[in-house]
Amino acid sequence: METRNIGDLEVSALGLGCMSMSAAYGPPADEGEMIRLMRTAHQQGVTLFDTAEAYGPFANEELVGKALAPIRDQVVIATKFGFDIDLQTGERRGGTNSRPDHVKAVADACLRRLKTDRIDLFYQHRVDPDVPIEDVAGAVKELIAAGKVKHFGLSEAGVQTIRRAHAVQKVTAVQSEYSLFWRGPEAELLPVLQELGIGFVPFSPLGAGFLTGKIDENTKFDASDFRNSVPRFSPEARKANFALVDLIKRIGDRKGATPAQIALAWLLAQKPWIVPIPGTTKQHRLEENLGAVDIDLLPDDLAEIDTALAGIEVQGERLPEAALKMTGR
Repeated sequence: METRNIGDLEVSALGLGCMSMSAAYGPPADEGEMIRLMRTAHQQGVTLFDTAEAYGPFANEELVGKALAPIRDQVVIATKFGFDIDLQTGERRGGTNSRPDHVKAVADACLRRLKTDRIDLFYQHRVDPDVPIEDVAGAVKELIAAGKVKHFGLSEAGVQTIRRAHAVQKVTAVQSEYSLFWRGPEAELLPVLQELGIGFVPFSPLGAGFLTGKIDENTKFDASDFRNSVPRFSPEARKANFALVDLIKRIGDRKGATPAQIALAWLLAQKPWIVPIPGTTKQHRLEENLGAVDIDLLPDDLAEIDTALAGIEVQGERLPEAALKMTGR
């Protein structure tokens, strides 16, 4: 597995998003199988593992802590704070909470659940409109000085917020959605990250599974799957958006690769400081995703994709309206 630098943090070119093991895509997966999956990912070169207190809540951090404890010093663990969650009961109280005292309390709780003495990358999960970002960055700066946190990150933040935070405490990485299914970061975010030397960690790099080619308008999701509430995953939108899958299938057939591998290889080709974090609960999907690192998309391939994308208008918003309101602030 090749490595890349996000800011001044060296990680594997592909990380592993762990959320789906515990939340959002249906019932939690089997704990023992997920522990084996994470350890297998590490054996195959993955060093960046992504979780958050909100996934569960708490359950995913506990799972990641168990899985990575024997190899803790060989991996980079990223987790997140920022939602208003009761630290004792796990009750979601709604909205955000990045008050400095709460951020510090969350850090201590994360350390316990992750069975570690430091958080390698600590993201603000969503910008809190009620707390100046300078105060948030200052709180993380104090955690870094105390040795509890190594690097500061932001998730789904707007460019001015990133600049203001970076002026107080260096931002190592920004995490936001980015894929062939959603190219919003290209207009403003990527140029600012390049200017400031900040790495980019795209989540949902496979469009929440759509770019694998295994989802069509007839696919039924579990009742607890968040995609049931996403406009882009309505049956009508899925039918229209399958033109995108047809495109990457065509490229993949020529390259001897799957649609998922082409989608990930395309992301890797955009910038050398981009590290996608595809998630999975299946061993064969893990191996398929990691195979993307070995696929070389030539300039002609990338130009063909860009030209074709110009003629495809993706249907449906990427998130429900309430969730969209929490992004880009």
